[in-house]
Amino acid sequence: MKVPHSFHAVVVCCLVTGGLLVPTHSSAQYFGQNKVQYRKLDFKVLRTEHFDIYFYPEERTGTKIAARMAERWYARLSKFFHHELRGRQPLILYASPTDFQQTNVIPGDLGEGTGGVTEPIRRRIVLPLAGPLGDTDHVLGHELVHAFQFDITTPIGAPAGQNGAERLPLWFIEGMAEYLSLGPVNLNTAMWMRDAARQERLPAIKDLDNPKYFPYRWGQAFWAYVGGTYGDDLIPLMLSTAGAAGDMNTVTKKVLGVDTKELSEAWHASIHQTYDRILAATTPPSGAGRPVIRGTEQSTGMNVGPAISPDGKWIAFLSSRGLLSVDLYVADAATGEVVRKLTSTATDPHVSSIEFIYSAGTWDSQSRQLAIATVASGRPALAIYDALSGRKEREISVAGVDQILNPTWAPDGHAIAFAGLSQGLSDLYVYDLMGSRLQRLTNDAFAELQPAWSPDSRTIAFATDRFTTNLDTLAIGKYELATIDAANARVQRVQTFDGADSINPQWSRDGRQLYFVSNRTGIADLYSVSIANGVTAQLTNVSTGASGITSSSPVLSVASMRDVAAFSVYNDGKYDIHTIDAASGRAPVARDVDNAAVLPPAMRRDSQVAAMLADPSFGLPPQQQQAQDQITDYKPSLALEGIGQPSVAVGVNRFGSTIGGGLSFYFSDLLGNHSLVTAVQLNSGIGNNFSPKDTAAEAAYVDQSHRWQWGIIGGQVPYLSGGISSTVGSTPQTGLCRSINSSSIVRPSKARR
Repeated sequence: MKVPHSFHAVVVCCLVTGGLLVPTHSSAQYFGQNKVQYRKLDFKVLRTEHFDIYFYPEERTGTKIAARMAERWYARLSKFFHHELRGRQPLILYASPTDFQQTNVIPGDLGEGTGGVTEPIRRRIVLPLAGPLGDTDHVLGHELVHAFQFDITTPIGAPAGQNGAERLPLWFIEGMAEYLSLGPVNLNTAMWMRDAARQERLPAIKDLDNPKYFPYRWGQAFWAYVGGTYGDDLIPLMLSTAGAAGDMNTVTKKVLGVDTKELSEAWHASIHQTYDRILAATTPPSGAGRPVIRGTEQSTGMNVGPAISPDGKWIAFLSSRGLLSVDLYVADAATGEVVRKLTSTATDPHVSSIEFIYSAGTWDSQSRQLAIATVASGRPALAIYDALSGRKEREISVAGVDQILNPTWAPDGHAIAFAGLSQGLSDLYVYDLMGSRLQRLTNDAFAELQPAWSPDSRTIAFATDRFTTNLDTLAIGKYELATIDAANARVQRVQTFDGADSINPQWSRDGRQLYFVSNRTGIADLYSVSIANGVTAQLTNVSTGASGITSSSPVLSVASMRDVAAFSVYNDGKYDIHTIDAASGRAPVARDVDNAAVLPPAMRRDSQVAAMLADPSFGLPPQQQQAQDQITDYKPSLALEGIGQPSVAVGVNRFGSTIGGGLSFYFSDLLGNHSLVTAVQLNSGIGNNFSPKDTAAEAAYVDQSHRWQWGIIGGQVPYLSGGISSTVGSTPQTGLCRSINSSSIVRPSKARR
């Protein structure tokens, strides 16, 4: 049963995808549309200075950190917008994306690429803890920007859910949230700008509403240009002006003094001024190694997460070529011909996810079996396939973690290591395939990502921020490389580049080097480093970069028996997979390429946003203050969330007049687990008298808080019948009865003489 149409509400989301999966930004509230509740979550409420944070014990550690981040974001954004939110801010946290996808706050399915959601009716922010603190911090900031956007554009006394932000283009509101949470330097957005500039496909501002221009990336680039050219202090004024006016041309003329056409031309010139020299000094994507797997068009052109077999004959990869879903394929590494599709998440009800954003497959040493991380029946699992026959040989449900990412198979076959989420944080684990035992190697708040076994199956290389992040001030640092001894969990740092991210380590055949991806120039390229002496070499020099869907998605895989590297490259709005000889390949270093991740304009005004993001201490509550925060049990209580459009009807016929009307209400608790709809319709009847027998009423309640969900509905639907007849001469005149019911059905009566 649907709630009346007027219960429609705009919901804005933070998507972590790279834009090939086009997001939706609105959804209707549907009463009784249930999701499977795989886990019973015992929610508590943590009350901080500005937030009511809803969480459950399995994420307590991550929640304490997120609470400090949220208060810091509130201090930053209230200062930037010169605005305090009206009322306390609800923040609903989940321990993992898997738990988040069963939320009842937002109706309908939440895609794997949705990192968080903000809805305007009760201004709830809903998100999963992402694992790495930097990712959680980004999504918190992004979603809180939306809360400020809703509140700033809502007139005092406006009905719940009505705000000026609903009328604004998606690129306007999402781009602003990205800019304020990430700043004017961003690896992926700059990559998109260079790709479009290289092909002379820069959109005008009026074109940004077209879905082919991903609103997060292009919107961030727009706001970076406006802030860098005119000053970040004009952004709040543009938001309030747009909330009232809506038309972008009016907004830019009034605030910036130029129309959108002039602004577009200046923006395009600035993009070329910033990136043309970089494009001239780097290799076009088509010249980076040998293209093996290519996308044909944007909608099916996502080919990411390469995993090349140890013998170099096969490449497993994740692709959107199936149109309905992202699935796992195996292709011939020499020709790129797809030989097998291993998964079908669109049609297999047992498998809801293959973790395509932050994970990839892993081969056994015989190049026969392939293991991937999945979500099966709401729980994380390892699925092992025979790569050539397509048969699933084993599925391992892994208890003790909330999510599995980037599995890596030990060359001796005894175990699979992976990065796992627990308590909302990421750590390293090893699953013993023979003994069916799980071993936890790390247990801290630092990020540990993308593990890779050494050739002797004794050591695991991984990416981590443990050497650069300060947990006291929550200053999130860059990713560096490290190794950990699988026997004693001893961690050693692998020195690469200071002040830059180094991720996705892969071992060389002899175990003396690590191949990896670094953004030291502002472009993600492939490098190698000698473990013994730290000597590095650059292997690629690509104008767009070696990139996955996000800046921390898996990009690189190396055939351990041949030192052949497979990597994903962004090109022409798509992701392709290339290969190179990693042992002998060397790229010329582009000496004049640096800071390529800075967004135009090249010569920026002093950035308030950059200064805000660079100060981790501003607004951050001290750790000891958390002892004063209150934690209580969550007690659901219903509150009004929507009112159906009132209706009034008047009718007149030869028997008299009648009047009627109806009204409906929608109530829910804050977590969306309990819902109540009431509706009433009054009719005066033919005699023009209101009576209970002419009144229709209905109430429906649904409880969605458990795996077994139930509801009850009751009401009254009046039905009146009768008839009249008259005779003129010998010809009978048959009258029609009048029926009044919820479906407005009129049925003929039998004739009477």
